Amino acid sequence: MDRRALVARLLENRGDLLVIASIGSPTYDVAACGDHALNFYIWSGLGSTPVAGLGLALARPDRRVAVFTGDGDVLMALGSLATIGVKQPKNLAIVCLDNGHYSASGMQPSATKAGVDLAAAAAACRLRVETVSDLSRADELRTLLHSGQGPIFIHARVDADDQKRVVPSRDGIAIKRRFMLAAGTLG
Repeated sequence: MDRRALVARLLENRGDLLVIASIGSPTYDVAACGDHALNFYIWSGLGSTPVAGLGLALARPDRRVAVFTGDGDVLMALGSLATIGVKQPKNLAIVCLDNGHYSASGMQPSATKAGVDLAAAAAACRLRVETVSDLSRADELRTLLHSGQGPIFIHARVDADDQKRVVPSRDGIAIKRRFMLAAGTLG
């Protein structure tokens, strides 16, 4: 499945959805849908995206939080799935774009390429898991992302291709400030 097409469908009519995107392809794919003040791009810290989403979801229970991440980031963050499962934030959805590779560092195979099952890990951590390998369920998953009872883990098997990089700002301070102003957490 084309990951960029999936991300675009999930972010259609996004409204005030708070979006956190991990290093590499997820950031490029979210930015390709249009840079937005409510996008927070994590440029480093592999493994930090799910827990950043958890922190935001707990701090802002009145807002929907969507994390767009990859298999490499989730593999580095398996412990955070357990914490998310314990905390049970109803407003959090994680979209894992699993291409079986570490695309940000040169397409080395990840553990999912060797059979590690992130959907099973998320389910064991008490997240609601939805799996998808084509675009036929995109509208259903968009509804779930925007209004479903969380925590939700959408495991998307995507193609291991190298799409054109759409690179938003890499200025971490400016991204943080813009995000906080747009989210209403900075006066």
